[in-house]
Amino acid sequence: MVLGPLARTLAILLGMLRRDAALAALPLAILLGRLVPRAEAALLTLAMLLGASTALAAPPSPTTPVAPAAAQTAKPADPAQQALERLALSIERRTLSNGLRVVLAPDPSAPTVGVSVTYDVGSRDESPGRSGFAHLFEHMMFQGSEHVKKGQHFSLIAERGGTLNGTTSADRTNYFEVLPSSELALALWLEADRMRSLDISAENFENQRAVVKEEYRMRYANAPYMLAMLRLGELVFASYPPYANPTIGKMEDLDRATLDWVREFFTTHYTPSNAVLVIAGGFEKDEALSLVERYFGPLRGKGPRAARPVPAPPEPRAARERVTDDNAKTPSLYFGWLIPKSHTPEHYALEVAAMLLGDGESARLHQRLVRTRALALETRAFTRDFEGPDQFGVQAILSEKAKLEEVERELDREIQRLRTQPATEAELARAKQRIKSGFVFGLQTSLNRAVELGQYELFLGDARKFAEELRRYQNVTAADVRTAAERYLGPSTRVVVEVVPKKGATP
Repeated sequence: MVLGPLARTLAILLGMLRRDAALAALPLAILLGRLVPRAEAALLTLAMLLGASTALAAPPSPTTPVAPAAAQTAKPADPAQQALERLALSIERRTLSNGLRVVLAPDPSAPTVGVSVTYDVGSRDESPGRSGFAHLFEHMMFQGSEHVKKGQHFSLIAERGGTLNGTTSADRTNYFEVLPSSELALALWLEADRMRSLDISAENFENQRAVVKEEYRMRYANAPYMLAMLRLGELVFASYPPYANPTIGKMEDLDRATLDWVREFFTTHYTPSNAVLVIAGGFEKDEALSLVERYFGPLRGKGPRAARPVPAPPEPRAARERVTDDNAKTPSLYFGWLIPKSHTPEHYALEVAAMLLGDGESARLHQRLVRTRALALETRAFTRDFEGPDQFGVQAILSEKAKLEEVERELDREIQRLRTQPATEAELARAKQRIKSGFVFGLQTSLNRAVELGQYELFLGDARKFAEELRRYQNVTAADVRTAAERYLGPSTRVVVEVVPKKGATP
């Protein structure tokens, strides 16, 4: 009998369960994590959630003709890709008369339902001198609405065993909750009420302005290396206004903001036609659509949103700056480059490049600067995944006796190696496996699925296109990585920010 990969995993799992009663009592997620590798566990769990039992290879019957040898040696289908495609087929998309886009991703086996509302507004939509408004509303949206008292959004969800939150980026703002499946109506009613009638009072505005300023002090002003990271972004996007300001905003802009400005921002951007509503998990489609029409249908739409004014792509340019950090104990070094936007072939290759350089203890920067030379305490490499031009970054936090000059030489050496030498087959396979594992795990829960699908619907115009993403990463070759690095990560377009501790700081 020939078994597919998932069937082999399941056979091993069932055999171990028969031999060990203690294992049989463990929850599914813990059990899978103990018995099979992380990525394979994710595939098996996702396949179960999607009803993928048909993916298990069945033994051929005596009457089944044997495939030719050439067909037998064909590359087997990737179970992860198959599971993603099945999930995409289960998704339904609708648009209400007021312009609200609705995405339904049912999972009959899930005991919970995730609801996410993603608004097409981020820090890139802020006017000069009015930065930080998108992030401010991440806080304002929990201050009550016509039928919900201040703080009641949290209490109503928590009392029913759910959780909720919101996040802001340069390109979007989203709000989400996960609840038992029986509480879908509550989640939809809460989201519709604050979309229609958020309480933007002077008291709430002043209170949340103070909260944001305190968050800025805690996360940036009083945290080592963080102000330098913001400065790196400002320098990389110096000629591209939509991304030049940090998402949290500039505190001087918040200080001079008026209540009328804030209300205008909400009226402009927080409308049905500027939002995507996603429901994922355990629900019945017809009932969910009826609830959506009941709560969101009466909301007034503003018609199709005018296209964002998009400045011409900036010309990358080099820059260097030294920053004194009162909170740092040892120096740090940032490199930054302007790179193409997300969801483009070169961006996929550069994401793989960032994995090769900075993902985990086996990555190149850690092996060279931390393990071998002991020049750095930490290293990382990253992309920011903006929907416009994006940023590639590298950071090294120096060890006590290291010098900025020699760490810069070592970083240059590794970047140059990336630009001139293809990655090894083992390196590339490891990076792709890490991406695959993270991508599949990111869709396992009802809440994560709702959040991710909302972003694909917003940025790519169709939530189902998420099923194409894994294949795009898997198709990246070593030559693609080298070519993209050679084109975009050169010394002539590099921004450098040196971070030095305040004089007298003790390492």
